[in-house]
Amino acid sequence: MDANASRFQELVSAEYAGVAPGYLNTATHGLPPARTAAALRSALDAWAAGRPDVDGYEAAVTAARAAYAGLVGVAVDRVALASTVAGAVGLVASALPPGSEVVAYEGDFSSLVHPFAARGDLRLRLVPLEGVAEAVRPSTALVAVSGAQSADGRVADLAAIRSAAAAAGARVLIDGTQSVGWLPIRAGDYDYVVAHGYKWLVSPHGACFLTVREGAEGSLSPAFAGWYSALDPWGSCYGPVEHLAPGARAFDARPAYLSFVGAAASLSLLTELGVAAVHAHDVALAGRLRAGFEALGHPAVPGDSAIVSVARPPSSFADRLSAAGVRFSTPLGTLRFAVHLHNTAADVDRVLNALA
Repeated sequence: MDANASRFQELVSAEYAGVAPGYLNTATHGLPPARTAAALRSALDAWAAGRPDVDGYEAAVTAARAAYAGLVGVAVDRVALASTVAGAVGLVASALPPGSEVVAYEGDFSSLVHPFAARGDLRLRLVPLEGVAEAVRPSTALVAVSGAQSADGRVADLAAIRSAAAAAGARVLIDGTQSVGWLPIRAGDYDYVVAHGYKWLVSPHGACFLTVREGAEGSLSPAFAGWYSALDPWGSCYGPVEHLAPGARAFDARPAYLSFVGAAASLSLLTELGVAAVHAHDVALAGRLRAGFEALGHPAVPGDSAIVSVARPPSSFADRLSAAGVRFSTPLGTLRFAVHLHNTAADVDRVLNALA
């Protein structure tokens, strides 16, 4: 084991020392590191004692925004705070002119697709995942797709989608909720990237981020801006906001303070580890799990994703896994496993031994 791998393992082991073996369900809900649990307990105790630390909350928001910017490779002024994916996508959807054509994957997560469908006056074209780039044409205004699919872990061909959109003059919206944190993504390559932090960013619900590429601000409406979107938020609490903040901050949602207290701690760990190292760790373990299912005669969806999905498993598999203490999920009747920071080869072997 080289020095970098050793350091990775030391950090992760210290942060996840109390985690029971067999948790392979980050695609449903990530697990917070010890530093995050400690930060949240401290903040809750102070709040309950009548000492809410607003200055500390604001410092956590600032730290979380900066850490997220570093993880996705953009300047901090490109990051807006959000609270849900659907809300952030709705900001994009609401600004499209009537009749605009939107291309999306037909089986993508509802929070990404429904805001466009709900408009009623957009031309929403739903296509197979492998056909998204090919479906882009000169009439396309926007392409919306998840970086990695929630249901089965497939990773979109983001380079091809970006190239096709650029050729057609279309904007691109990426939902990174199932990818940012393990899959290296340069958010500046896309007009908008939204990611909720409670999965692969191992943060609390409510810590959500939206990046807006420089020059794309004019494509969004400031109609949803509130006092926290102001250049001087605390001086803009009453009446119309006179001056919005520059860059993506103009689209900030008021942050849920405790969520961002947790996010600041969690993202500090991911920053220390590095996304490239997390990617190598997660994909290696996922590959071990895929190889094991292949040997069992039940091949998983192919690819290099941290999410491993097995379609049409024998009916006994779920009960056998649960009896072995494995935590997993079953979207659309599949078996879905998601390996992340805290997982080891022993977790993978627990799955395979339960089904052997």
